[in-house]
Amino acid sequence: MTRLLSGLEGVLAHADDAQQLAERRGLLQWLDPRIKLVGLGLLIITGVMVHSLVALAGLLLTAVVLAGLSKISARRLLNQVWIGVLLFTGLVALPALFLVPGIPLLQLPGLPLVITWQGLRSAAFLIGRAESSATLSLLMVLTTPWPDVLKALRYLRVPKMVVMILGMTHRYIFVLLNSAIALFEARNSRMIGPLPPRERRRLAVNAAGALLERSLYLSQEVHLAMLSRGYRGDIHLMHDLRCRTLDWLALAGFILLSLAAFSCQWLRLA
Repeated sequence: MTRLLSGLEGVLAHADDAQQLAERRGLLQWLDPRIKLVGLGLLIITGVMVHSLVALAGLLLTAVVLAGLSKISARRLLNQVWIGVLLFTGLVALPALFLVPGIPLLQLPGLPLVITWQGLRSAAFLIGRAESSATLSLLMVLTTPWPDVLKALRYLRVPKMVVMILGMTHRYIFVLLNSAIALFEARNSRMIGPLPPRERRRLAVNAAGALLERSLYLSQEVHLAMLSRGYRGDIHLMHDLRCRTLDWLALAGFILLSLAAFSCQWLRLA
């Protein structure tokens, strides 16, 4: 239980650290949320559509440069994105090394498996697209407060219901975390020594049921409190979103990067 409690507290600490990172003085933090959403979204779509490994490498390098200019370390990207995406996507892409027919590249010793050049290229495309898309998405989340992201979505005509679901889900995640921490701290303070395995399992089941019941009740109370205060799904900020010259220049830069990525593909095809 102590390990579970420390893990829940670590999640809250990570969220607080991400909030502080969004308030730092960096390149992406200075940009208007709408510009960031459109620009980074354009780069993600470009990474999904291009058929050039050079273009994908350029997009990933661009994401690393943007992270550095936004006070986000490469170590953070490595821990939060690159390792996890590589492990998951690598497992998905592994069969392509042997199943995609093409020019033989490497014969595994003692096994009737041959890595083909086309299979290696297909796996590289899958991993490169996943890494670049996940890195660009993380930059958007880490450099923008969540209410600003929701407000930018509404400016871009995303349906109000979708924005409301995203906002309420984000809020209830932290409500559930705080409820779980309070529950486990109260239970841990009443325990004198370690319990036998059967009692630990029974305790875990009871705690899950109590947490679910408490979260449902609290979610209804929070929703009614928000409605009584005039909440109708729209996001209101203390500051207005305004595009400056830097924002328009950044949008032009995102468009040029997207065109440059497609030009790598067109030049190769030519």
